[in-house]
Amino acid sequence: MSEVEFGKPPVLVVGGLVAPGTRTDALRDAGIAVEAVPDGAAALALMERDARRVLLIAEDLADMPGTTLMRTLSERNVSHTSVLVLKPGGVVDGARVRGAYDFLVEPVDDLRLVTALNNARERAVLHAAVEDLSPDMGPAGYFGFIGRSVVMRSVYRMVESVARSRATVFITGEPGTGKEVCAEAIHKAGPRAQAPFVVLDCASLPADRQEAEIFGHAPEAVTDTAFGLCGAAASADGGTLFVRDISALHPELQVKFLHFLQTGLITPCGGGRERAVDVRVICASDRDPMQEVVAGRFREDLFYRLHILPIHLPPLRDREGDAVEIAARMLREAAAEAGKRFRGLAPEARAFIADYAWPGNVRELQSVVHAIVDAFDGDLLTADMLPAPIRGETGGEAASDAIAVGTGSGNAETRAAATDGAALSSDAGGYSQGEGTVGLVVGLTLAEMERRFIEATIEACDGSLPRAARMLGVSPSTLYRKRESWGEEQD
Repeated sequence: MSEVEFGKPPVLVVGGLVAPGTRTDALRDAGIAVEAVPDGAAALALMERDARRVLLIAEDLADMPGTTLMRTLSERNVSHTSVLVLKPGGVVDGARVRGAYDFLVEPVDDLRLVTALNNARERAVLHAAVEDLSPDMGPAGYFGFIGRSVVMRSVYRMVESVARSRATVFITGEPGTGKEVCAEAIHKAGPRAQAPFVVLDCASLPADRQEAEIFGHAPEAVTDTAFGLCGAAASADGGTLFVRDISALHPELQVKFLHFLQTGLITPCGGGRERAVDVRVICASDRDPMQEVVAGRFREDLFYRLHILPIHLPPLRDREGDAVEIAARMLREAAAEAGKRFRGLAPEARAFIADYAWPGNVRELQSVVHAIVDAFDGDLLTADMLPAPIRGETGGEAASDAIAVGTGSGNAETRAAATDGAALSSDAGGYSQGEGTVGLVVGLTLAEMERRFIEATIEACDGSLPRAARMLGVSPSTLYRKRESWGEEQD
């Protein structure tokens, strides 16, 4: 029997699920230390004193349901704990394990249990390591960012590392992920924090106005520009120029912008003396810049001159736990501004917010919170205040509700993605009235129908099993296991 691995967090077993003997020996042989407590109350008392990173709990404990234990831990802000739920055999209701990292359905063999616990343990170690290495975060967040997920902490570290450089930063990410917040964080974390931070939005400028807005202009050349005669580059002298949606820069102007980056010199539009400016340039794009280069819409030499320090912002669906924290902060701020009583999120509302995919990212979440504050009042934001799609009701009117409330501020691609997801959900739920629908399934076994439906859902989610799992209301591990079993059947 091997020694338990040094430095690995022990697994806290709640409810005596791992009986002495075979399972305990299998875990120790795999290097997994085990602590055991008899019920939920004992687990809460232990976690209050010294939080454990990995929990294996029964769905129904002697003193409380396992879901109640998970909800209580969440309410007490026990962060970065990987929770696995052991469920009795039978039909799995994905909604009942909301908040768990994974769940196992009895009977579970030793290899499956060891694999699941090792994955949870590695996740817990990663969370702890990232937290130790991350920049300090005050109660207000990190320079405008809210969230403590692993992926965002890596973004904060990147911001810290590039802030003191003079090199150009290129920020990418889906609409609504906070690219301007990131650019301002870089500015505030660096030596130019007290100098101007100037924002230029290329997408909102007509092509014939871009040159004057960036480089300034002679008095008679253009009238009524946002940055006056001097232009955005000169306005940012000594500070930072953030160019939003650089991909929208007119092709003929890209050469002049490249010259500005290489020399630090600007020449006003319509005539004027060339002058030098000291500007840190940060740019951003909703689109994949390399695809723009391949399509011939963006100069390759300009791309490589800009793409010195790239930062990619993750979508909200990949920021584990952040959606709830962001929603709570936005709710308090919006309520204070509107004179409403809201002070937090009800447990069920927290669960729905955590599970929703948020195709419009933080911008969509902000729209939803502000709409709720405008329409309701109370001590807690409850689940019934959330739009129907966020509660998992995606058929009929609910689908159009998601698009109207959730992604109205996103771009056309985002809205199209939301529409596609809604259409799939309503068809799957039996709302489609198309001819021949019944004929497509008659003659198939239930297992084959399930397989075809799951595979269609995964395909509609661009091959993403986590997204498909959210749509189907199950854990990703369920889909992984089903795919493995289908492969075995083919063998």
